[in-house]
Amino acid sequence: MTVLHLDENHPVLAQRLEALGYENHHDYTSPKEAILTTLDQYEGLILRSRIPIDREFLDAAPRLKFIGRVGAGLENIDTEYARDKGIFLAAAPEGNRNAVGEHTLGMLLALLNKLHTADTEVRSGLWRREANRGWELDGKTIGIIGYGNMGKAFARKLAGFDVEVICYDIVGGVGDKNARQVGILEFQQKSDVVSLHVPQTPQTMGMVCTSFIEAFKKPFWLLNTARGKCVRTEDLVAALKSGKVLGAGLDVLEYEKASFESLFSASQMPAPLKHLIEAPNVLLTPHVAGWTVESKEKLAQVVADKIQAHFS
Repeated sequence: MTVLHLDENHPVLAQRLEALGYENHHDYTSPKEAILTTLDQYEGLILRSRIPIDREFLDAAPRLKFIGRVGAGLENIDTEYARDKGIFLAAAPEGNRNAVGEHTLGMLLALLNKLHTADTEVRSGLWRREANRGWELDGKTIGIIGYGNMGKAFARKLAGFDVEVICYDIVGGVGDKNARQVGILEFQQKSDVVSLHVPQTPQTMGMVCTSFIEAFKKPFWLLNTARGKCVRTEDLVAALKSGKVLGAGLDVLEYEKASFESLFSASQMPAPLKHLIEAPNVLLTPHVAGWTVESKEKLAQVVADKIQAHFS
């Protein structure tokens, strides 16, 4: 039995698959067209996000028994068609949930205390204490949208603060000791901070838009360590300008794609992205919330665990 690895991952995954009797093949550079010609020899596939796994891809792999996604979600895979073909799908949100929780908390504290702007100014020879007066987290209401692995991990990190944590989720009964589940109206009435922890689905794409933002009673800080397309950047920029959104911590962006770096050229940069880059109340990171030294190994171990459990 052979497994094709399309993206580089922690070596423990290949080692564990080998111990289960699989032969590992690695191809981190070939384009989709070339890979399609070889898929008929593989029982397993390991990937992150380099190539979308669509119907054409799945039809070219008649022997495929499993796909391991070394990441939290399966949005780059046609999951319905894969399951129709009897293919086992293994994602690993358990592997990087702690990293995401820590990163989200770090972004929030940095925003409230203006750490990124203060650091930049001091390095530039500016010593502006009053302009960098921040806010304390204690006493605020933190609202979490999507209370699965990532949302729960963030809530656990907030346990040491004197805050109220509430959560909203389309699934009922997911609240726990770290967050009280509420309806959307109470969520919009009480939240001082809104943190997104939802998968990318037709229901969540573009969910943070002007009407969503305006429904909140109070101005709020927005955190997104979920998926970039859940936020309409143009609407967020308008809310930042009006003050309805006090600041934003964004680990993901609507514009992300394989050649994302090209967007930073002056000729291709969208105006809303330019505003985010220049805004002092916006903190940006390059989709690394779940990208720690520890999570790299944890993700690999979780995928291996699920494959082993399913086929044992």
